[in-house]
Amino acid sequence: MKRLFSCLLAAALCLAAAAQPARRYCNPLPMPIGPGGNASGDVSVLFDGGKYYMFCTGGGAWVSEDLANWDFHAVEHVPVAPDVVKYRGRYYMTGNDCPVYVADSPLGPYSVLGEWKNTSDLAHGWNGAFDTHIFIDDDGQPYLFWPGRGVSGIYGVKLDPDDLTRFASEPVHLFSFNPMHAWERYGEMNEYPGVAWIEGPWVIKRNGVYYLEYSASGTQWRTYAEGYYTAKSPLGPYEYAPNNPLLRKTDGLVTGTAHGSIVKGPDGDWWQFYTIVLSNPPGGRRIGMDRVRFDADGYMSVEVTETPQPVPGSASAPVSIPVTINKMVAMNALSSASSAQDGYPAAYAVDNFSGTLWRPAADDKAPSLTVELSPATRFDVVQLFEADAVRILFGGGGRRFYRNAGLPVYKYRLEVSMDGKEFTTVVDKTRNETPRDTDYVDFAPVHCRFVRLTVTGWPAESPLGIIDFTVFGRPAGDLPAAVPIPTI
Repeated sequence: MKRLFSCLLAAALCLAAAAQPARRYCNPLPMPIGPGGNASGDVSVLFDGGKYYMFCTGGGAWVSEDLANWDFHAVEHVPVAPDVVKYRGRYYMTGNDCPVYVADSPLGPYSVLGEWKNTSDLAHGWNGAFDTHIFIDDDGQPYLFWPGRGVSGIYGVKLDPDDLTRFASEPVHLFSFNPMHAWERYGEMNEYPGVAWIEGPWVIKRNGVYYLEYSASGTQWRTYAEGYYTAKSPLGPYEYAPNNPLLRKTDGLVTGTAHGSIVKGPDGDWWQFYTIVLSNPPGGRRIGMDRVRFDADGYMSVEVTETPQPVPGSASAPVSIPVTINKMVAMNALSSASSAQDGYPAAYAVDNFSGTLWRPAADDKAPSLTVELSPATRFDVVQLFEADAVRILFGGGGRRFYRNAGLPVYKYRLEVSMDGKEFTTVVDKTRNETPRDTDYVDFAPVHCRFVRLTVTGWPAESPLGIIDFTVFGRPAGDLPAAVPIPTI
């Protein structure tokens, strides 16, 4: 009877989670991966016809109606750092070291429109197409923005309305690297005052003000960050915003937050998409998203998050924001793993750092990780929790794996327990067929003291690695200490 009750409870919890529409998202975003497409940074998002179209380095495109649920679509000719804009009913795609492409649909098929013209003057920072961004003003006039190389900064030019491959005026140098802006400097501590890599321009217009965001110090650093300038005209003059940097985070799982785009969401607010730089090079990069806020003076700000947040359009609803609960103690005495390879201990899966990973033994066919959630010593009360979400970052062969092998389909099961003996399944993805290297699942709140992750399937072409395993929830009661403290 007890086993039957556990099975019924598990089924009810899984059905409840599946039936509820997404009310929260969590960074890094759990983007599906398809043949010829991996959401690996340099993200640009286009809104058109009630849908959002995301393009990234790595190829392909993702489509959503709510910025919360994304479907992958194969698209040919997607370059590094792609940018897609709608102009006069057609769609123009540009990027690094490629011609201008055009299509009648944002998903293509794209054909070559032509090469950039009037670009021979290197004094204007043009050294081949690099991080190009086309902005269409309210009056229909198109502009092109691009970075020079290294410390050169950002340039802009008016485009010919009848031929987007042709400059209609002399380019303008909008701004360059400023070593006084310490966050723009190279290095994990921004310690190189004379070196930087300024890139990734993106422009929006709000209340008559043009906001030009850009990235520095370089995508190889966790200090990779986003800043912005403002102007009253698309080509300036631009003023450095006093509250820079706009996005910067160097610890935790969401780091190196830069090279992105801003788009108005279904709730009418602006949302920032950005690249996340993982500390472990084989892990590649991920995508993040957070709300943009404007103060009374019109300055932008973005709080970079890595806990569950309300999806766009649900900010007014009572959405619970849980805390991270299985990172308080990592692998304590009551936590365990089925196996681990030398140099890849289980504690690496719960250390809140993207530069490490747990790798189970090669012959472990169903590797599992059990974490006791209470931070108590034997003299403390035992903390209980109400868990309601899980996030997993899988690691294997990195970007080379996605190019040369099968898609990353991972299968797993998450269970909870009060005593560490009887477990109830709250997330069952043992039949999953959707390729992702990051997953996030909300489930019905459940009281527990232990959580157990069991991986039941992964790509045969790659060794299994868990970069991060996070359970979210909140404290919910306690039990007496194992060794009571004597009273005097």
